[in-house]
Amino acid sequence: MKKLLLAIIFIILAIPAYFFASGKIGISSVSMILNVMTGSGIESPSSQTVKGRFQLPEGFSISVYASDVPNARFITMTQNRDLLITRPHKGEVLLIAADKSHSNRSGERTTLLANLNRPSGIAVHKGWLYIGESDAIGRVMFNVNTGKTQGDYHRIITGLTDDGNHPYKNIGIGPDEKLYLAQGSTCNVCIETDTRRGAMSRFNLDGSDEEIVATGLRNTMDFQWAPWSGELFATDNGRDMLGDDYPPCEFNHIKLGQFYGWPYFNGNNRIDPDFNEVPEDLAINPVAPAHEFNAHNAPLGMGFIDGSTLPDEYNKTALVALHGSWNRSTPDGYRVVSLHWKNGNIIRKDFLTGFEKGGDIIGRPVDVTQDSEGAIYISDDYAGAIYRVAYGEPQQLLEPVRAGNTNSEQLAFELVQPEWLTEQNKNALISQGETLYGTLGCHGCHQNAANNSRLNLMNLHHRLQYEDVVHKLTKPTAPMPTFPLGERDKQALASFLMDRSTRYEH
Repeated sequence: MKKLLLAIIFIILAIPAYFFASGKIGISSVSMILNVMTGSGIESPSSQTVKGRFQLPEGFSISVYASDVPNARFITMTQNRDLLITRPHKGEVLLIAADKSHSNRSGERTTLLANLNRPSGIAVHKGWLYIGESDAIGRVMFNVNTGKTQGDYHRIITGLTDDGNHPYKNIGIGPDEKLYLAQGSTCNVCIETDTRRGAMSRFNLDGSDEEIVATGLRNTMDFQWAPWSGELFATDNGRDMLGDDYPPCEFNHIKLGQFYGWPYFNGNNRIDPDFNEVPEDLAINPVAPAHEFNAHNAPLGMGFIDGSTLPDEYNKTALVALHGSWNRSTPDGYRVVSLHWKNGNIIRKDFLTGFEKGGDIIGRPVDVTQDSEGAIYISDDYAGAIYRVAYGEPQQLLEPVRAGNTNSEQLAFELVQPEWLTEQNKNALISQGETLYGTLGCHGCHQNAANNSRLNLMNLHHRLQYEDVVHKLTKPTAPMPTFPLGERDKQALASFLMDRSTRYEH
């Protein structure tokens, strides 16, 4: 086991080192490779960074809705406005409760499912939560009103291969009441032995009756049905190692039984240099992309948005997250773009930019979803953040939830009392929390920390919500130990700390 672990570590370090030493990629690309391979990243951006770097079309605003969410990948919004997030390298599905106070700050965090095998795709449909693991598709009953699962999680599709380059499985429920599955290729460019890889399939909702929908899709990371037509569209990542500007990444119009080119063709049906011959049955009518993105932009998540509360140009629009390049001498992508259907054409525009500037990368957008009020949410697995974008609404730029926030912008922070804290139980919780604080020996680190911003708890109510404190107690940052606390104990400690912080100021 030890030898296997060492071998894995060697591979993780050797691959980026090889490309960097060969001069084929820059240091930023090494960081991007490690981000994909290990889920590594950076801290969520400060409000100053958000204000100074991010750009949106006129009338839109942005805030950091949730921070400190490393490896936040694919997201979906429930009817109750709770946000569900898959975290492949953490092996879990996270629920972030709705912003019921309209403070542009997310609510309590709950781990719905854990110990999964690299979960990626996610879908909620008719009382079920479906998850795409790297080697299986599973589901569990899910109550959108309570935000809780019911019963056991079980795998309805098994035996999926997850070897090679693109192990993630991405799923969706179609208007035909079928479960759709996209599986990326095992390689950069090759002929697959498992014909389900580099392809899209569909099943009955119970996982039975598999049918191949489309082939020649190198790495389709997301797909959605256009609400105005019911047509299926999908992102697809083009191959690497053919230079900075070739081949393009793709946005494909998926039709049953069609072949989309890979590995024999790239972009608008240009023959790949690694293949001298193309099988006759595939060479006849490969489907060209409905739209092309720049090479190595890595389009991942997409979402058709409801434009009823937005300017007219967003009536027939999809947002696509471009995760950004690694196989390029200078970075490209790192943005969210809007695709507009106009007179039979698809027109691309920048929507959210600023993740990359002059080679400085502060984020990698992954997925896009929208809530019932029209706000748009974007996940970032590199900065571990969820951004909220709204139209015609000024948003308060709050500091990300992390230790050490002393910026003057905290003065605008609005502390929201959680539902579990009432006038009837407040004093009892504070008293219980004070006892726990002493019993656990918290004062040993925090008592004399007035000049240490990471340990100073006296300005807590200017930078964290009650639920943020509960989350920190659930998953503490080193060197803070993990205490065996029940939910009520965490709430009691949070109540005491907030009360003490407020009283200390006055």
